[in-house]
Amino acid sequence: MRRIKDEGGRMKDDPRSTGVESRLTNHDSRFPANKGRRRFMAGAAGLTFGVALGVPAVFRGGEAEAQAGAGKAVAINAWVTLHTDGTVAIMSPAAEMGQGSLTALPIILADEMDADWSRVRIVPAPPRGKLYGNPAFGGEQYTAGSATVRGYFNSLRQFGAQVRYVLVENAANHWGVPVTELATQPGVVIHQKTGRRLTYGEIAAFARIPAQAPQIDVEPVSKAQFRLVGKDVQRVDVAGKENGKAQYSIDVQVSGMLYGAILREPMEGAAPERIDDAAARAVEGVIRVVPLKYGVGVLADTPWAAFKAKNALKVTWNRSAKGWGYSSDKGFQMFAAVARDAQRNGVAWETKGDAPGAMKQAVTVFEGEYRADYAYHAQMEPLNSVAAVSPAGDSVEVWVGTQSQTITVTAVAKALGIAEDKVKFNGMLLGGGFGRRGNRDVEFIVDSVLLSKAAGRPVKAMWTREDDVHNGRFRPLYVNRIRAGLDASGKVIAWHHRVACDEVLAFMDPVRYKATKGRDNIAMRGTEMPTYAIPDQLSEGLQQATGMRTNPLRAIGVGQNSFANEVFIDELAAKQGVDPVQFRLQLLDKTPLAQRARHVIEEAAKMADWTRKRAGRGVGIAYLDYSGTQVAGVAEVSVDRPTGAIKVHKFWCTIDCGVAVQPDNVIAQTESSIVYGLGLALTERITIADGAVQQSNFFDYQVPRMADLPEVHIKLIPTRNHPTGAGQMATPLVPSAISNAVFQLTGVRLRQQPMLPDRVKLALEHGGQRFA
Repeated sequence: MRRIKDEGGRMKDDPRSTGVESRLTNHDSRFPANKGRRRFMAGAAGLTFGVALGVPAVFRGGEAEAQAGAGKAVAINAWVTLHTDGTVAIMSPAAEMGQGSLTALPIILADEMDADWSRVRIVPAPPRGKLYGNPAFGGEQYTAGSATVRGYFNSLRQFGAQVRYVLVENAANHWGVPVTELATQPGVVIHQKTGRRLTYGEIAAFARIPAQAPQIDVEPVSKAQFRLVGKDVQRVDVAGKENGKAQYSIDVQVSGMLYGAILREPMEGAAPERIDDAAARAVEGVIRVVPLKYGVGVLADTPWAAFKAKNALKVTWNRSAKGWGYSSDKGFQMFAAVARDAQRNGVAWETKGDAPGAMKQAVTVFEGEYRADYAYHAQMEPLNSVAAVSPAGDSVEVWVGTQSQTITVTAVAKALGIAEDKVKFNGMLLGGGFGRRGNRDVEFIVDSVLLSKAAGRPVKAMWTREDDVHNGRFRPLYVNRIRAGLDASGKVIAWHHRVACDEVLAFMDPVRYKATKGRDNIAMRGTEMPTYAIPDQLSEGLQQATGMRTNPLRAIGVGQNSFANEVFIDELAAKQGVDPVQFRLQLLDKTPLAQRARHVIEEAAKMADWTRKRAGRGVGIAYLDYSGTQVAGVAEVSVDRPTGAIKVHKFWCTIDCGVAVQPDNVIAQTESSIVYGLGLALTERITIADGAVQQSNFFDYQVPRMADLPEVHIKLIPTRNHPTGAGQMATPLVPSAISNAVFQLTGVRLRQQPMLPDRVKLALEHGGQRFA
């Protein structure tokens, strides 16, 4: 895959160099000239200084170590601990699941405190929401939605600036000189008049830490001068993954540990009615069979014995669960009827102007319907966890990779009926998350807790890939119905988007669902179109309680809702005979955000040489404003008409996510997003029959193989705007761009993902994909 860097070229500055220009306190608005006028903040999370925190483990060279440094340790605040040997331990509050947050967040703080990155050791933060919670999630320690850098950026910059101020002030007091005569270089405070130097480690030996944090106003991101942010710093988790020393919960070994496997209910609420465990108990190595409310657990001295015994269980399930009798085919029929019923109002999500009124004034009204099947997360590491419940059952220690440390502690405490401070949490690396490891009940963690309680010993509960598929919590099934009203000149004046799908938020996180007052922000995201200048817009949700297990999946609802928007936009362009790129540009307003949108669209078209004729191939474009991140993509495809198979040959993508904390990592995550989107677009589908999942592994749930991947060309467009997300922003572009490319090549419109060969072949035969 070829990588295209930002417009200014790759930045080669060495962030560890101490020969760079000093940060001058007398020219720095963050440092008040009169020390007596200093302001303080008290009571805010993470701002109380002098907090003594244990340092359980750090990442250094990609491996976890027991200590952060040698010599005396001084906790400057809840985020930074200095050691007299010059080591700087920085807390990282987010889960690391391959997206690079374990490195990106400490970089932000280290930049502001002017730390020497070669001396930084990174400490995974403990589950303390008041200290380490993401502001984007109301203070919950929750890693999802590409909201990590966006949510923590301002806070971490301020925390780092506060640490730097305290160090400079301590040096000033030590030397008896004004603060304004001091400057910093990475890891060093300098007295500019005399050239005297004190390392941060030396200051740690005598530092006096204020009880309250100084209020420091950091420079706006548009004016800030960064040393580490915006540079390609080696991710700290990579080395351990290369040499095999990286630790996931599936690697954890605890003395006396048993292995657990669970035969779960085939759908939510289908509890065991009768259990025949004779064959399971006869398996060599089986210790015990444990009946549970939601299934039957097996404890054994090896994982293979546990898996074999689980498969030998014979269980009759009660028929009271809502999902019995449901099928994905019935779901499409039911959802389509709901979406088409104009008399049935949904829950408003995005309201701009008066869309119903404007629709009545339209000269022309067009309609379109778009669909998507259930989809599986397909994370590399199947679900697993390790728990050791105390003999008395009044405390527990867990080892797990989870997208929310605080949710995990709460769920585990609830399962045992104990206080949260009796839960010792060990956060591990995640072998992929994509939304699957962030549900409120974290059932895959509670598994090990309940089995450990029953066994009186530590238990590692492991899901096989078949368990992971059969008991998956999927992206919901969707039917989107859109109406657009145009005036006499062909301008789009009204837009009405109706979304019928399974409930998501109500099932996976009832706490957040209650807080949103019934607005499903997982299912509905992506219906809004903030940069298109359509004066009257309405999107409404018609979520259905089908009894199916659902969860956010990479790009959440944006993956399907923006597919509907962007394919319909393309249809409107075709109906008016306007080039799809030009049609989108005409829809953009004059705001600064729209100008950024114009840039990514124009650059993507330029990269792809949009107007060039291609023999036997078509090109299609898609654009998206995803939580402020501007992305555009162009796909070049061919279609094998006899079989209906689509081949994507090339994909060009532009992304503007504001300030890119780690540019190369943004490009890597965008590549990953595109590959993920390719599978959802062309091959990945879960089907349901009588409430149960029909697929079981990667032979019948097909993710992209290496041979399926196109050439990927990515251009990062850096702008001096607050960072927005990058981890999943390109995923929704892929299906839209492919569908639009197929139309340009064949004149046939594909309106359902995945675009399976049989569906494509049928659409070619009938001149377009149609729904009964």
